[in-house]
Amino acid sequence: MELPWLGEHCSERTCKQLDFLPLKCDACGEVFCKDHIRYDDHKCSSAYKKNVQVPVCPLCNTPIPVQKGEIPDIVVGAHIDKNCKYNPAQQKQKIFTNKCLKPGCKRKEMMKVVCEQCGGNFCIKHRHPLDHECKGSSHPLSKA
Repeated sequence: MELPWLGEHCSERTCKQLDFLPLKCDACGEVFCKDHIRYDDHKCSSAYKKNVQVPVCPLCNTPIPVQKGEIPDIVVGAHIDKNCKYNPAQQKQKIFTNKCLKPGCKRKEMMKVVCEQCGGNFCIKHRHPLDHECKGSSHPLSKA
């Protein structure tokens, strides 16, 4: 071996591989090779400090805080039973809310289609000034 001072041995007692690019565990601080760096791979006793997952309510998409020692399923279930802000009516909101201002037209669009001359909201069919008898400007833009 030409450069014996380079690298470190893996701290996993079954491995002890000399690694020239060792990785340090951010929970326990020991050095591991690429095969043993994950918490589960080296059975890290300090993994609970770093490996924290926060469950999310499946109905309202709110993160639910879970205290140490609590079972996440029970905590989320209690949240759903007590203070979940889920509103089923919110899921069925109307998309087509922008009603055409042309007299006699009952169409609604998802997005506002505003006339540049009069500022009115119209459907796709009546969006051009000539199609809704625009009173905004004295001269029409085109006859097309």
